[in-house]
Order: sequence, then structure tokens, then C-alpha cells
Amino acid sequence: MNRQELQALSKQRIQDADSLLKANCWSGAYYLAGYALECALKSCVLVYVHNYTEIIFEDKRFTQNCWTHDIETLVKQAGLKVIRDQHINSNPAAGTNWQIAKDWSEIARYQINTQTAAEKLYNALSDPTDGVLTWIQQRW
Repeated sequence: MNRQELQALSKQRIQDADSLLKANCWSGAYYLAGYALECALKSCVLVYVHNYTEIIFEDKRFTQNCWTHDIETLVKQAGLKVIRDQHINSNPAAGTNWQIAKDWSEIARYQINTQTAAEKLYNALSDPTDGVLTWIQQRW
């Protein structure tokens, strides 16, 4: 997949999550919202590789680590950890949203989630001011 495909997939998955929330399908909404985040971060990884192509030769495990679903690992792989940490240290609302978002896992596809959990994740990602996806989309 290329950056544009990952970006389109991220946008589609957050829309799917919104539709599922409206249909009271909490578990699916939770899973797809997190998947939107994963796709957005993987798009950022591709930006990082494009800008710093030497990284694939400096770190033997870089490519392998890109296959993860772990949000914090993807933040690191995308080269966003330092600026993300600065952002959340200066913006408590964004920090709260990242705290919610980082707990998502692909394991969610095998779990039953509540309305509260699904809405919290969706809102943490899609808030137009302090949302995690809002911040990531400025960097993808």
C-alpha cells in the first residue's frame, strides 16, 4: 500500500466507525476507529522513510517493526514521538486523547466493547481541535 491508499483507508475506517456508532454497534466502531489510527500512522511511517531513506540501513529491524499494530511503536517508527510528546505536554486535551488512543489494540476485533469505550476512542481520534487523527493528518 502507498501513502494515499493508507490515508484513504484511514478516512474510510473513521467514517465506518461513525456509522457503526450511530447504529449502536459498539465493538465494530471501537475496532474500526483504532484501525483508522493504525492506517494513519503507517502513512506517516512512509513519509518518514521517504524523508530519511537511510533509516532502513541504520536499523535492521525498522522494516520488521513497521508490521506492528501497536500504536506507540508506530509513533516511534514514524519519527513522531518527540514532537508528539511536546504536543501533549503543552496541550492537556490532546494528551488525554493520546492516552485513550494508545490503548487500542488489534485484539479489539476479538472483544466486546461498550458504548462508552467506543465513543471515547472515536471522540479522542476525531475531535476537530485536539483529536489524534486531526494531529496526524497534518503530518501524513
